[in-house]
Amino acid sequence: MPKKPLLEFTDSGIYCSQGRFYIDPWKPVDDAVITHAHSDHAYWGHKHYLAHHLSKQVLLYRLGDINLQTVEYGEKVKKNGVEISLFPAGHVIGSAQIKVEYQGEVWVVSGDYKVENDGISTPFEPVKCHHFISECTFGMPVYKWKPQVKTFEDVNSWWRTNLDNGVATVLVGYSLGKAQRILQNLDLFNGNVYTHGVIENTNQALRANGVKLNPTIRITPETPRDEIRKGIVLAPPSSVGTPWMRKFGPYSFGYCSGWMAIRGAKRRRAADRGFVLSDHADWDGLIAAIDATGCEKVYLTHGYTASFSRYLNEIGFDAHEVHTLYGNEEQEATEQLPGSGEEAGKS
Repeated sequence: MPKKPLLEFTDSGIYCSQGRFYIDPWKPVDDAVITHAHSDHAYWGHKHYLAHHLSKQVLLYRLGDINLQTVEYGEKVKKNGVEISLFPAGHVIGSAQIKVEYQGEVWVVSGDYKVENDGISTPFEPVKCHHFISECTFGMPVYKWKPQVKTFEDVNSWWRTNLDNGVATVLVGYSLGKAQRILQNLDLFNGNVYTHGVIENTNQALRANGVKLNPTIRITPETPRDEIRKGIVLAPPSSVGTPWMRKFGPYSFGYCSGWMAIRGAKRRRAADRGFVLSDHADWDGLIAAIDATGCEKVYLTHGYTASFSRYLNEIGFDAHEVHTLYGNEEQEATEQLPGSGEEAGKS
């Protein structure tokens, strides 16, 4: 009789029957290990949560009063003899790869990850394993990122041009990860950074967790529009096309996303400027990360799974597609965040 795999793919999430826990489950379960706090990986309704320490306050902010245990990178937790430890994924602040080990068999669940050091997230760390469960959001050769320093040179130059032309600058990126990455790389010599309520609430949660972020000013109905025009506005995707954004006019609207690498992406989001900036690994990064694990098998959970698995098999990996519900972190328009709805709508 063949040996049962340590991790299985079920209709509730990635399951370890020996340890009786799930990793990033999308249906309510008793015991959940969470890679990071994005809404497509951290769902409400589990009885117990385990995550990295730097995800604590954001998880409490997004999910409310949950039974949450947090650990540091490399710290070991045992569940029914199965050893669990978290390692940096480099995706966003507090994101982790989950290493699961039992009787010499090692699996690693990557969650979402990027291999470039963004200067604010703990850098990605390859973990040796037999089985690697990897995302492949941008698993096509067209997706190759330039160093972020080049992207932010473009962002800051665009902002200065807007200041010279007397128009407001509005830059969009999702509230956890992208917004903080942008914030830490803006040239604050240009002016102040103003934030939408959803982003500022996330910033406050991170600051409460000990994360040092550059100063920001929450936008309220009382915030003078003339002052906003002298700075830059950070906004989530849910604000695009809303009265909240239109009241800053005339403005120039930029969008930060890996999808800006493909033709038409900027036009579909009606942005004046598209900046290619992703918190996921690009084509080369994915291949390098997978290769660095030394894994015997790789399982691709979301993104271009069919074409990327086919390519990996062609170059010598044993790659497999698996179905999950991950991959919608940027869909914040439908996200219900405790304590942010009314405030964000008015700000």
